[in-house]
Amino acid sequence: MKDKRTYTNAKEHGEDMSLENEVKIKHEPKEDRGPGDLSLLNEQHKAEIWEWKKRETEWIQTKNLFEGSKKIINEMGAKIIEQTAIIKQLEQEIERLVAEKKK
Repeated sequence: MKDKRTYTNAKEHGEDMSLENEVKIKHEPKEDRGPGDLSLLNEQHKAEIWEWKKRETEWIQTKNLFEGSKKIINEMGAKIIEQTAIIKQLEQEIERLVAEKKK
């Protein structure tokens, strides 16, 4: 009876018989940089810049939406005034035609 694992053929020497390749490390590596480390500060600064850029993008989108809505409101206001003037002219024309018909 064999109580030790050994290679029986010369061809098997390239195969790993241990479990070391199958074991996985289950913990995350710890951060070894302190609060004064420049590379850590640089990464934090980059993350903060990215957050501010995202906020700026949202502000620009909101501003563009506001300006577009403002332009549409102004155009519709002008059209309403124009339509009101046309309605007034048509009412005057109706009154004139009714007055001519009565004569």
